[in-house]
Amino acid sequence: MPSKILIVDDEINILMSLEYLFKRKGYEVFIARNGTEAMALADKEEPNLVLLDIMMPDVDGYEVCDYLKAKNPAIKVVFLSAKSKKADVQKGYDHGADLYLLKPFSNKELLNHVKDLS
Repeated sequence: MPSKILIVDDEINILMSLEYLFKRKGYEVFIARNGTEAMALADKEEPNLVLLDIMMPDVDGYEVCDYLKAKNPAIKVVFLSAKSKKADVQKGYDHGADLYLLKPFSNKELLNHVKDLS
């Protein structure tokens, strides 16, 4: 099980609920509200897995994923996005995502996927 999870989303409600969910399950959780914060935190904390939104105000999730995978190809990246077009999903995988989940998603489904990626 990945012990360190970085959650990146510009929606505070999503950050707070996912932080609570994963902390309850015993994970060490870090949160970032934008891509710039995410890259800095990833460098500092070296998470095993990143839950990553795509549409953010500064650096988008695709760029963050490229950055993370270039520094650590073994890091697991799960996109959590409302971008549901086939081309958007494909673009996520093209950028190195290990999984692409559409919002809204169920917490149980997300937890199961995170366990599977461990």
